[in-house]
Amino acid sequence: MSVRWRMPAEWEPHEATWIAWPHEKSDWPGKFAPIPWVYAEIVRHLARVERVRIITQEPERVRAVLKKARVNADAAEFFPFPTNRSWTRDYCPLFVKNPRGEIAIAHWGFNGWAKYANFELDARVPAAIGRALGMERFETNLALEGGAIDVNGEGKALATEECLLSPVQQRNPGVSRRALEAALGKFLGAREVIWLGRGIAGDDTHGHIDDIARFTSADTVVAAVERDKSDPNHEPLQENLARLRARGDLRVATLPMPEPVYFAGQRLPASYANFYIANRMVLAPTFADRSDRAALNTLARLFPDREVIGIPCRDLVLGLGTLHCMTQQQPG
Repeated sequence: MSVRWRMPAEWEPHEATWIAWPHEKSDWPGKFAPIPWVYAEIVRHLARVERVRIITQEPERVRAVLKKARVNADAAEFFPFPTNRSWTRDYCPLFVKNPRGEIAIAHWGFNGWAKYANFELDARVPAAIGRALGMERFETNLALEGGAIDVNGEGKALATEECLLSPVQQRNPGVSRRALEAALGKFLGAREVIWLGRGIAGDDTHGHIDDIARFTSADTVVAAVERDKSDPNHEPLQENLARLRARGDLRVATLPMPEPVYFAGQRLPASYANFYIANRMVLAPTFADRSDRAALNTLARLFPDREVIGIPCRDLVLGLGTLHCMTQQQPG
């Protein structure tokens, strides 16, 4: 990699958004039926502003769903790659761009969040996309999910120690903090990693950043906060907020947390920070919660040039992710 490559910020122009059509019913036990319709609604919005590249082995079935949802079918493309799950944020390629405007793939390994055994189909997707698009692909020889990092496109990245440095769900055993930082610099152009502490309760990934703090501009981060001191999220989110505010080089805004979301006794990782920034649009998760309006208003202030659209996610979050987890941007 003699040429300098960087991962563009999510708000930079997209050529397309990648999603994988849901098919693994066990990810939404007892609640799978509405999930394809949630996906169709998301595609309906995205198709207004950019191409949507859909990974599925059942394109005709998906087309029928999209037609019923009145989706602009001309904006959708279908790719018949087999997958284990639908969380493209974590196994799709991280696209990078060089000063000449060329796009390539930084191919990080995927090992099922160092937790699940059935991940091998997902792990093959970056190579398949590279072949389909005719893109150059750089092997990093390290594991990293897209939800574990957030970048500002100008040399800064956010990550958590819990996800990338903890011995629990350890993605890269024996790889030091310094080595990870060097790899993020080499392959994504991150000259500095801003380390936060822990993620939220119910997070199956053990600390993904995209449920707790996100860049909204090159010098602004929005961080989730839990006001209820008795909630297990209160202390770790306050610590993360303190780390961000102590820096002095970032503007820090806050997002509330919704009241805890449970299904069949399981706490789910419901967070407004799992929004997705598309061309001219921000899709934001909502949870039929009294804090929905405050979260949407905060995102509208942070993205004044984009339409902010709330997407009901109480069903989707049973799969242990929402809007950011199910999307991956391909820069223009």
